[in-house]
Amino acid sequence: MSCALLLLLMSWALAMRTGAAVEIQRPRGVPLSKRQFYEENKPFTCLDGFSTISFDRVNDDYCDCRDGSDEPGTAACPNGSFHCTNAGFRPAFIPSSRINDGICDCCDTTDEYNSGATCQNTCREMGRKERESLQIMAEITKEGFMLKQQLIHEAKRGQEDKQGKLTELQGSKKDLEEKVEALRTVKETAEDPEKEAKERHLKAWGEQKELIRMEKDKTRMAEAFLELDDDADGYVSVAELQSHLELDPDSDGSLTETETQGLLGGADKVDTSTFETVWSGIKDKYLSEGQSDPPAPVETPQEEETRDFVSDHYPEDYAGEEEDVEEDEEDDDHEEEEEEEKVPPTVQTPEKRADDEVSMPPYDTETQSLIDAAQKARDDFDEVERALREVDDQMKNLEKEIGFDFGPSAEFAYLYSQCYELSTSEYIYRLCPFNRVSQKPKFGGSETNLGLWGQWAGPEDSLYSVMKYDHGQGCWQGPNRSTTVKLTCGKETVVTSTSEPSRCEYLMEFTTPAVCQEPASLDEVLQGHTEL
Repeated sequence: MSCALLLLLMSWALAMRTGAAVEIQRPRGVPLSKRQFYEENKPFTCLDGFSTISFDRVNDDYCDCRDGSDEPGTAACPNGSFHCTNAGFRPAFIPSSRINDGICDCCDTTDEYNSGATCQNTCREMGRKERESLQIMAEITKEGFMLKQQLIHEAKRGQEDKQGKLTELQGSKKDLEEKVEALRTVKETAEDPEKEAKERHLKAWGEQKELIRMEKDKTRMAEAFLELDDDADGYVSVAELQSHLELDPDSDGSLTETETQGLLGGADKVDTSTFETVWSGIKDKYLSEGQSDPPAPVETPQEEETRDFVSDHYPEDYAGEEEDVEEDEEDDDHEEEEEEEKVPPTVQTPEKRADDEVSMPPYDTETQSLIDAAQKARDDFDEVERALREVDDQMKNLEKEIGFDFGPSAEFAYLYSQCYELSTSEYIYRLCPFNRVSQKPKFGGSETNLGLWGQWAGPEDSLYSVMKYDHGQGCWQGPNRSTTVKLTCGKETVVTSTSEPSRCEYLMEFTTPAVCQEPASLDEVLQGHTEL
């Protein structure tokens, strides 16, 4: 494009110098490039080569050639074309049908030579404005290319810094891996005696609880014997036990003498020593005179966990509605945070049942010391392991950025991790190069994904002039949204326009110095265009 700009500027400069001083004679409407086919006093051969006519039939207002080449200056041929010289501005071709139609199409007025239309020659003024515009564009291209060189220099330096950082992280990773393994050994070594000490403590506590339970059971048995021995004769008889209907074996609402005798081991009455055997069979159902309801069964840890699982995973108000993928991911994050902060429910464990009067005693000094040492070893291990994961993440991000295609000289690297917005009357469009494109309503509403980074998609000779973003949010009964971003040279980095040429397919114009090409020098233009 820069060569074309300079070529036009040079053409106009020469045109301004020569003006109309040199006029090469040729039939009206014939461009200079085809002058050799129109030699006066020689037969004219139609440009398609199908027929030859005498030269006086050229521009005689009658169409002789099928391609209309014999009437370049009249409207006789429907497929003919008229060449506007437009000295001082750009030459142009118009359809022959516009010749002498009363409307000035050529800025030099040559198309209305016989219509009587009043036309002004505006070529020089148009050329002046065009030259000013092209000069501004050429200056922008020049400044943009200079900025591009700075971007390339900064990208090279940034690439070196990232490579150095990556090398440094690789060294840190190796050290951390060694520390992790060393601390893992320390942790495992500290956890073995901790586990053994805890098991000893739990075993001793279990034995102590069993003694407490047995003592409480004996006390309850003695109280029950006294309650049942109504006549205080030192025996519990069939009649005395028969009043406790809760002991009914077949749950038919009555406790017969035979059933009661069976509970007493076949005897009519039992003393204190024999009652111990009887008690083991009735204690789970027996109600003392001060109780009106049977004791509630003690929940086991398995029952409590099952109840909690059902409560957590199947709440009554669960609606089962599906949400967007991004919202689900956010919800999962919140749930993880809430689970970390959630206080576990109180569960009746074997260490602290409802009928226990005392809880498990604290660990002795030696056991607590082993627990503290093991916990410190775990904390040290977790801290170093967390640091290793962070280093791994940093390395992956750096390796991704270093290996990314930011252009032939990494001139587009400065766009990475940046975002640019364009506000219209209805929407705010957001372009995050090498990441995504989105659209958000200006007056409230959710953001729409217009595409994720795909690839460079320019033509073969200008691959880095177009970006392609695809796999965006799906359209209703249509394809997934996608965006094509066209890059043009400019001093500033800015989104200039957006449109939707096809349904769910967006087009975005984006200016950046990174796409500016080196302007051709004046000598190169002259060498490449000797016709000037």
